[in-house]
Amino acid sequence: MELYFTRHGKTMWNNERRFQGAKGDSPLLAESLAEIKLLGQQLKDIPFEKIYASTAPRAMKTAQGILAELRYKPEIIYNDGLKELGLGELEGQLIDEMSQRYPVELHNLRHHLDRYDPSVFGGEKIEDALARIETVVCDAAMQNKGPLLFVGHGASLTAAIQWLAGKPLAELREMGGLVNNSLSILTTKEPENLTPFELIKWNDASFLGDQSSLDALL
Repeated sequence: MELYFTRHGKTMWNNERRFQGAKGDSPLLAESLAEIKLLGQQLKDIPFEKIYASTAPRAMKTAQGILAELRYKPEIIYNDGLKELGLGELEGQLIDEMSQRYPVELHNLRHHLDRYDPSVFGGEKIEDALARIETVVCDAAMQNKGPLLFVGHGASLTAAIQWLAGKPLAELREMGGLVNNSLSILTTKEPENLTPFELIKWNDASFLGDQSSLDALL
């Protein structure tokens, strides 16, 4: 079974370098619609059984844009478990400003998730985010024959994909973060014993040409 993952299209807050966690959201940029269309065209011949998407509007609209380009028209299932990492008081705040206020915590968020402690700003523990995303992905894999597509978010999907592939907390950010509308693929041959999955594609945005350049964290 192949499981495809993509991060939502670029948003206004991505462009402004604002934190956009589980409770924050902002509109997709006009340029994002073209990138989502390119992503959909890249995937158009894959017979997805289902699409699972975060309930954040930016992810829902990305999933709908992809679906419009697909030859096969699977159901989209919206699930809160796929939402972004919760960031508490950082939601909507400028990344650069918050990095000066919380240098250790935000350095660890990007580089050392095994040391990440979001309690100072009321954020969600990375272990809790991993658990909810793993539940959604594994339940979906058990209930379907695949292939499946998951539409989510930068920080949470970056960590969750690597976690599902068997990496420990300390190594979840070693390959960098997902860019918007990139593709990553996990595969498994044993439905009864899903994890760890095998990572066969990571953060591929080659089909977007030079359009995918923004590396906002959230």
